Amino acid sequence: MDTISLLALLLSLSAGFSILNHHTFRVPVTIGVLVFSLLTSLLVMVLNPLIPAYDLQALPRSVLGAINLPAALLNGALSLLLFAGAMQVNVGHLRAKLASVTALSVLGTVLAVAFLAIAAWSVFPLLGHTVPFAWCIVLGAILAPTDPVSVVGMLKRLGLPGPLQAVFAGESLFNDGVGVVIFGVTIGLATGDSQGVAASGIALSFCREALGGGFLGALTGWIALRVLKAQRDPHIDLLTSLALATGTFSIANQLGMSGAIAVVVAGLCFGTRYSHSIFDEASRKELDVAWSLIDEVLNVLLFMLIGFEILEITPHLFTVLATLAVIPLSIAVRALSVLFSTLPVHLRQWERGRVLGVLTWGGLRGGISVSLALGLPPGELRDLLLPVCYGVVVFTIIVQGLTMERVARRLYPASPSQPQ
Repeated sequence: MDTISLLALLLSLSAGFSILNHHTFRVPVTIGVLVFSLLTSLLVMVLNPLIPAYDLQALPRSVLGAINLPAALLNGALSLLLFAGAMQVNVGHLRAKLASVTALSVLGTVLAVAFLAIAAWSVFPLLGHTVPFAWCIVLGAILAPTDPVSVVGMLKRLGLPGPLQAVFAGESLFNDGVGVVIFGVTIGLATGDSQGVAASGIALSFCREALGGGFLGALTGWIALRVLKAQRDPHIDLLTSLALATGTFSIANQLGMSGAIAVVVAGLCFGTRYSHSIFDEASRKELDVAWSLIDEVLNVLLFMLIGFEILEITPHLFTVLATLAVIPLSIAVRALSVLFSTLPVHLRQWERGRVLGVLTWGGLRGGISVSLALGLPPGELRDLLLPVCYGVVVFTIIVQGLTMERVARRLYPASPSQPQ
């Protein structure tokens, strides 16, 4: 199948699922598309053994193989999705809560990895299968970061206080990059590729990727704004922002830095007061509309692919039991990591109980976790961990994503726009 045929198939399916969702479930379009792609995949899996003359899974698996979700997302679409999400963040609110965002995205992610690894390592033997602790750390690294695509999309529907929205979005954007860095280190240790690396080397590598990526993003973002200051053409604004997102991501990866963190910082540059002084109201509106469309299309395609990726999974009794066990563990771990990571930054004025509840239940996982899980090296452990990761992701998107608005309304019933 050539590229244009593949794109036509994906866009046709996503449009069809979106229309079906509009006339049936009427849930947010990304979740509706995910549900319909899941149902379609399950229908194919059920009918396939009943029609032995035809392999119904051959076509969807060939499509998935051609797309290669881990490569397509982690080395491609992620730059655009992160940039689009970062542009929507209120930088003033983010700056005011920078300590909270940093604590949640760095310390909170590290704690979530550690807590989930310990919990999974303790529970798996009770279910009849022992998983090495190093691979439990890998599982924690896959499921610890919240997904910016899911979280930013969810925040559009919620009337949460501005500062809380900034923390929510800022954490999901930055802990994504932190999680990918941690995954790269832990998978090397688990597979034996990094046995000789000392803790100091790991810390130095982490700082180079995280801090270097942040500096690079700030530099490229500033350069892009300086270039755009000299003209007033909205088409050039869009082209420059596209070049900024993809170019920053690529340069960071080539230099051994975190492309995710770099592109987030570059996107945040477009939300600063300086950037608003560069664009007139009409140009800024056109730029926001264009990036909103890019974000929506990529989101729908991503969630549809997540639904179809179930065809890559072969469920076993252990994986079903492990998934049912890890889902509540992941929620508990999310609560503990949020609680302990925010203790040092003194959130008393935030009414910590409400904030803890919202941040815990709103900690959705998504395409990043699925892509990292699909990127695990082939073998028995991949076959065991992939279904678990997939089950947690689907649960958080569908169950937590659809009930998050109700939770937010209960915790913040009055004056949702009032800062806390």
